[in-house]
Amino acid sequence: MSKKYLGQAAQDYFVINVLNHKRNGWFVEIGSENPSFNNNTYILEKYLDWKGVMVEYNADYLPMYQAHRPNSKHYMSDATKLNFKEILDTHEFPKAVDYLQLDLEADNRSTLSVLEHFDANVFPTYTFGVITFEHDIYRGDFYETRRISREIFAKNGYFRVFSDVSASNKDHPNPMPFEDWYVHPSLVDTNYIDKIKRNESLPYQVIEQIIDLAKRI
Repeated sequence: MSKKYLGQAAQDYFVINVLNHKRNGWFVEIGSENPSFNNNTYILEKYLDWKGVMVEYNADYLPMYQAHRPNSKHYMSDATKLNFKEILDTHEFPKAVDYLQLDLEADNRSTLSVLEHFDANVFPTYTFGVITFEHDIYRGDFYETRRISREIFAKNGYFRVFSDVSASNKDHPNPMPFEDWYVHPSLVDTNYIDKIKRNESLPYQVIEQIIDLAKRI
């Protein structure tokens, strides 16, 4: 591949490097949209033999999921109405899951509702090595999603590696901070995390450079 990642903003590159190119991993992708274009788990499944659960409200994607993501379980549903612990139990996920993506809509509170569901029902049983969480703070502080989410993750032992990861495009040339990226110290190499963690908001392209540099040390 000519690119190091195919995800929306190098989330998959972050996951791959934090987990040291792990094969046969497990993921939960909530808000998966297109199964291959700008998708944060496509490379994981296709090239590293991962499997997992994909949740997407738009059922029009289902034929593409079936064609391009055969190792995953597909839930074309409103994520706020799903019992995720039951789903993970049913599909016999390990108690240590490698990656959780939570990418819904902060402005209608679905993002925070699903995270609160995880806090109450999933996090007591399942731990996630890496989490990318979209709060979309650049669009507005909807329901205090960023503040509350950070409190929930901290309470459950997660460490924020990159805060307010940002992106920009031709329509929005100024940085748009939209995600926080976390790890759980029990499931990752904390020496590696110490090399890459930053406190300031950074564009994802700069984060990619930080990851590249850490690989060469």
